[in-house]
Amino acid sequence: MNAVTLGPAGTYSHRAARAVAAEVSFRESVTAIVDAVADGEFERGVVPIENSIEGSVTESLDALAEYDVSVTREVVTPIRHALLAQDDAFEVVASHSQALAQCRNWLEAEYPDAGLEAVASTARGVERAREDARVAGIGHPDNAGDDLSILAADIQDQTSNATRFLVVAPDSARSDAGGKTTLIVYPNANYPGLLLELLEAFADRNLNLSRIESRPSGERLGDYLFHFDVDAGLYEDHMAKAVGDVEAIADKGWVKVLGSYDTEHVLD
Repeated sequence: MNAVTLGPAGTYSHRAARAVAAEVSFRESVTAIVDAVADGEFERGVVPIENSIEGSVTESLDALAEYDVSVTREVVTPIRHALLAQDDAFEVVASHSQALAQCRNWLEAEYPDAGLEAVASTARGVERAREDARVAGIGHPDNAGDDLSILAADIQDQTSNATRFLVVAPDSARSDAGGKTTLIVYPNANYPGLLLELLEAFADRNLNLSRIESRPSGERLGDYLFHFDVDAGLYEDHMAKAVGDVEAIADKGWVKVLGSYDTEHVLD
């Protein structure tokens, strides 16, 4: 099996993808990853969906809503950020925007004069640090190699920092089996009690929503779609009935069921 994820090699996405496939290729954006899977170029894609500090990755949410794909697996990995540089005379810290945000307090306390530069991935920031002594990167300590120093380890603001990755597959791979289900709902409506109706479809059947997010639909201002993670599989009768109720409520819009899947924890 081949998989595609955020590159270059050495990103946290790469670490998660190695639990999915032996052969891993790279793209520079989540949208490009999901597009490549939808087009059949790759069997699987691995995209970050949520971080325990900074919350959801909005590009991933929007790409899942735009493309016809399924979700077949969830990979959760701890995030251990280290500050990597040629020496401590750097002027700029370059990393992915999420990594910079996850280390915001530490950077402000330890290097208040350093500039911050958002780049496509943590690995891209580490590459910049290798190329330029004025730049430090943020990444896993293993990414230091022989040419960078680990100036500080575990610099994330919360020790419990972890990221959820979703394994994206072609729509034909969608499964009803698994302990969690993700669906996206576009009601194409706006009236008092609409969201309550959607929530009651799950609450009335004692189904737990582990995540709910709203995102702009892009159709008009104030118009939203909703992402739901439910702690149940589609093979379960009460879950299937809840989805049926949601489809009836959103009859003027659409419901995209991405599938049911299980969770794997990657600890290295």
